[in-house]
Amino acid sequence: MPFREINSKMVEATVVPGQKMFSQRGAMLAYKGEVSFTPNIQGGQGGLASMIGQRVANEATPLMTVEGSGTVMFGHGGHHIQVIQLTGDTLYVEADRLLAFDGTLQQGTMFMGSQGGVMGMVRGQVTGQGLFTTTLKGHGAVAVMAHGGVIELPITPGRAVHVDPQAYVAHHGDVRNKLSTALGWRDMVGRGSGEAFQLELSGSGAVYVQASEEKL
Repeated sequence: MPFREINSKMVEATVVPGQKMFSQRGAMLAYKGEVSFTPNIQGGQGGLASMIGQRVANEATPLMTVEGSGTVMFGHGGHHIQVIQLTGDTLYVEADRLLAFDGTLQQGTMFMGSQGGVMGMVRGQVTGQGLFTTTLKGHGAVAVMAHGGVIELPITPGRAVHVDPQAYVAHHGDVRNKLSTALGWRDMVGRGSGEAFQLELSGSGAVYVQASEEKL
């Protein structure tokens, strides 16, 4: 794993010759060694499809290509950072939550409406997140940002996990998601409109939930 957690809000990445990393612009805090940072207009390895997806979602997140030999410290906005290790599966995460990730991972986009049909679109409206979600697939590490820390909840067959859409950060594995209405006591005590919905995730994998309902 190229990331070492310095504290809950900073990570250190090892950069080696011949291997690229990608990071959100403005996330570099300090570095040692011979390291270069180049603006990446294609958004990682997603190419044209990735660019189109981010434009449609109005959530283009500019990235930097990181290359060379040395170590780089990353952090952004004082947000908590969670390092996720992928072993061949796919991570689904909102583009603006990506802090840095291995260049070996294949980046793409997915239309959320394809998972849950119309409800996938409703999820985008309720959470304020785009209808397109970034995907990262392969073997490597990803550093994502969240408010108040992150907990990883396993998703196992026959036992769905229900998450407040505002607290959802990312998920990976063979997982289906749908939005369901959850009218109940939260609406009785005057919570926000987003509380009337739950994001239901089922299948096999894990979901990452932040300890806050704040957006980045």
